[in-house]
Amino acid sequence: MTQPPFTDALVLPGHGTPRQLRCRVLQSPLAGVSDRIFRGLVRRWAPEALVFTEMVNATSLELGHGLSKVEELTGEAGPIGVQLFDHRPAAMADAARRAEAAGAFLIDINMGCPVKKIARKGGGSGLIREPDRAARIVEAVAAAVSIPVTVKTRLGWCGSDADPVRWCRQLESAGAQLLTLHGRTRAQGFKGQADWAAIAAVKRALRIPLIANGDVNSPEDALNCLTLTGADGVMVGRGTMGAPWLVGQIDAALSGRPMPATPDARARIQLASEQLQALVAARGDHGLLIARKHMSWTCNGFSGAPQLRHALMRAPTPTEALTLLQQAEARLR
Repeated sequence: MTQPPFTDALVLPGHGTPRQLRCRVLQSPLAGVSDRIFRGLVRRWAPEALVFTEMVNATSLELGHGLSKVEELTGEAGPIGVQLFDHRPAAMADAARRAEAAGAFLIDINMGCPVKKIARKGGGSGLIREPDRAARIVEAVAAAVSIPVTVKTRLGWCGSDADPVRWCRQLESAGAQLLTLHGRTRAQGFKGQADWAAIAAVKRALRIPLIANGDVNSPEDALNCLTLTGADGVMVGRGTMGAPWLVGQIDAALSGRPMPATPDARARIQLASEQLQALVAARGDHGLLIARKHMSWTCNGFSGAPQLRHALMRAPTPTEALTLLQQAEARLR
């Protein structure tokens, strides 16, 4: 690994009081994953990291849906970004004002989600094909709030028409104060290898900070990515599913601190039990359905894990799932 490149804070001027990111590792917003409980686990290892709500539809906020994703920011420690998506500038501006009032650290505009039903309606990565509309959205949101406005996007729509330098410069000119760039096109989805060299080219062309995203699944990946791209930080996404300690480990590597140990089998089972109970307390029996994916990710990498996951996915009640976890932990004592 290279020498740790970052020990100072990243300053975002915003449109009011400047804000600082003391941690150069960002936890990506993950649909169906990065709820308040998951964010709390990430903070256990990385208390100063910027984490995000799940992606919020501005139209849903207009209709009174999805308010809990924004309102649950109250009382959470540390910086929390709200990521919004829609194709209408006015709706995005209104949603941004709501998020700022709820205590958002910054507003992130999603221009990278590859899901067809979102892109087809002009949201997420669909905005890559409408750069003028994308610019109007950034301008409207930046004019509506005093906190920083950032954008998460991709290299382009597909390989044949991708011009990430031009695209990202347009977003910068429209008022984005930081970009997170996933090193794949929309057509790639999450397939193939992230193009860190393309991220490096964009970094050289911009004046604002750039965060690299894509294939950062370990501290070694993060240091290699930053060395190659020259980016100002990294965003970690799917690598934290079942491993909320990863952000903290990468942060330690970047700042030269001792790296937190990866939890052993018993600690992983205890973490799965804690998350299950928290989800059930918050969501009732439906919390078990949400917890199943988390348990399947967390209960991994130790003897007996496949059998435990198989049983957990079929446990009909939270009580039975918790009993399975307690029995698995007892066998490790």
